[in-house]
Amino acid sequence: MDFLESYRKAGRIAGKVRENARKKNHIGSTVYEVCQKIEEEIKMMGGRPAFPVNVSLNEIAAHYTAEPNDPIQVKDGDVLKIDIGVHIDGYIADTAVTVCYDPKFEPLVIASEASLEEALKISKSGSKSSDIGKIIEMNIKKRGFVPIKNLSGHSLEQYTIHAGRSIPNIDSFGSFRLENNHAYAIEPFLTLKNGLGIVHEGKIANIFAIVSRKPTKDKESDEALNQIWAKFKSLPFALRWLLDLYEEKNARDVLEKLRKRKNVHAYPVLIEGNGMMVAQSEHTIIPKENHVEVITA
Repeated sequence: MDFLESYRKAGRIAGKVRENARKKNHIGSTVYEVCQKIEEEIKMMGGRPAFPVNVSLNEIAAHYTAEPNDPIQVKDGDVLKIDIGVHIDGYIADTAVTVCYDPKFEPLVIASEASLEEALKISKSGSKSSDIGKIIEMNIKKRGFVPIKNLSGHSLEQYTIHAGRSIPNIDSFGSFRLENNHAYAIEPFLTLKNGLGIVHEGKIANIFAIVSRKPTKDKESDEALNQIWAKFKSLPFALRWLLDLYEEKNARDVLEKLRKRKNVHAYPVLIEGNGMMVAQSEHTIIPKENHVEVITA
């Protein structure tokens, strides 16, 4: 299977799983149950999770995933962002949907999806990233909402989710042109008109990734580093994904050691600056010369 077919297979799985998640009523489910069911569904369809499913509620824009047996429940009135990654041989499809359980925030969700659709229309090979950001911002603002300035889409490469190129959600200086047969995720984030339009890092950080394989000179830590790398390579992972290797307490201890030695990075949750509701929509694309292939459609 060549790399484009791997991307396409990952995209087909991610798209199906996203639409199944969109249709389900998650009220009363714990975020742990939501994550587990989606990740199992990915595996049943022949893919692998490219990162822990993000289940970010309300003012949390991104980077929350379930702790082991996480008791947080999805409630009536919540705005739930479900961010899903699937990989085939390291080639990643990244997609997201916002599920809204309060009718007054439904226009926010519609605006996120509409701004994404408008961005896709101009996202062919050679398109400028700044033009995509301009279209996203214009469509968000004309619906009375505010784009999140410091969140963006991104380029993708094998086993690398954020591969160095950013696709903004606002009109911005500096730009690059989309390349033919490269993969990119476009993901508008937006908030209410009284939102700050900027996210800040929260205290919780429960998504991790290996950033250095430098030996620690501690036998237990080095063994853990090798085991984690064998399972996930450079892709993000969650503590609950290590419980087939360790008891929970030992897993926490190992991760804390590796964080202190800077072998592992932890990604904090990202929270809207004024505590306002956030919506997100996302597709992964492969630009062509005269059109765009939306692999997660």
